[in-house]
Amino acid sequence: MAYLLLYVDNIILIFSSHDLRKSIMTLLASEFAMKDLGPLSYFPGIAVTRHGDGLFLSHTSYARDIIARSGMASCNPSTTLVDTKQKLNTFAGTLCDDPTLYWSFAGAL
Repeated sequence: MAYLLLYVDNIILIFSSHDLRKSIMTLLASEFAMKDLGPLSYFPGIAVTRHGDGLFLSHTSYARDIIARSGMASCNPSTTLVDTKQKLNTFAGTLCDDPTLYWSFAGAL
């Protein structure tokens, strides 16, 4: 059994045997320019830590980067991010002049 996870030009390969790994790596290398970077430790936005019973995947550094880009690194955490008692209205407040920054944060999430 083999799993191939592909994201743009990053690939994670997981094999059930060493012979299968060698065979598939040889086939892929004959078609594509590629490097074997060894055991997985990072995949775009995901840090990978190995443990005895499996892998731990974490988005901590990715989340910290989004918080830093938003200028909120010095803000205090809150269990509820909004006032749950306030009633929102579609006509209240002012429109954002340039929503591009907001969109980039929403897209990153």
